[in-house]
Amino acid sequence: MYRILELNPQLKPFEGDINLRMERYLKKKGELVKRGSTLNEFANAHMYFGFHHTDEGWVYREWAPMADQLYLMGDFNNWNRTADPMTKLDSLFGVWEIKLPENCLHNGSKVKTVVENHSRRTEHIPLFARRVVQDPKTVQWCCEVWDDRNTFNWTDQSFKNDEPLYIYEAHVGMAQEAERVGTYREFADITLPRIKKAGYNTIQLMAIMEHPYYGSFGYQVSNFYAASSWFGLPEDLKYLVNTAHSMGIRVLLDLVHSHAGKNIAEGINMFDGTVEQFFYSGEKGNHPAWGTKCFNYGKHEVIHFLLSNLKFW
Repeated sequence: MYRILELNPQLKPFEGDINLRMERYLKKKGELVKRGSTLNEFANAHMYFGFHHTDEGWVYREWAPMADQLYLMGDFNNWNRTADPMTKLDSLFGVWEIKLPENCLHNGSKVKTVVENHSRRTEHIPLFARRVVQDPKTVQWCCEVWDDRNTFNWTDQSFKNDEPLYIYEAHVGMAQEAERVGTYREFADITLPRIKKAGYNTIQLMAIMEHPYYGSFGYQVSNFYAASSWFGLPEDLKYLVNTAHSMGIRVLLDLVHSHAGKNIAEGINMFDGTVEQFFYSGEKGNHPAWGTKCFNYGKHEVIHFLLSNLKFW
């Protein structure tokens, strides 16, 4: 008997369903990881894909199994769509790569991925983008290269809180009195002291992952590895977390993995030219309540993407 049944005897009537779930979990885990390995070791997609700074310069890798060709364009090549083609490293899994000199990219460089599928070329945000921003003039979204060498001065190494959870759920953008979208730093400096004074020991933050439609409350996620730019820089979110820990407050991040925004230009939908890269085809792939796309959790690559996303955060 699993421990959950000891902790929650009221679940006893559902023991059969719980056992079935655990059997399926163990079977899937056996498919994903090698003997002696762990899910933690499996969930490293973000350490390989996306933009990374190396001793030789920059490397950008992408997963696009059904694409015929990928290109990288941006302010470094005057937004030329085909000047910098990527090389396909693995024909079976669709792994693409391009290496660029040190001086090509810098923190804040704006880029997009051009995907060629048959005779059609489309522009996309890189799947593992760490920062995504909206141009105030064109209203279009694009990726900003976020340098892995950026470091934040964490001071919370000794933080520990074993008290029973007393959670305050909050939305950073709405947690202030001004008639505009609030910021991570404003939340840290203005709202956190009020939460602490009210006696809460934990906050749960909504809308942390990037989403182009602000009114979705962050539930129509477009870029899973990017801290929402609605509220500031990734370093500002770290400042918020560090400040909360200094006050003895735990931080829970509300991550949305049950569905994704259907946006093509801004999100991950049809990145390689097909809906099936991440989602189910047909009506099974559409979430009727949210107008979003439903993940195909049966694909190992999708599980790899989402579990790595949990580890990243």
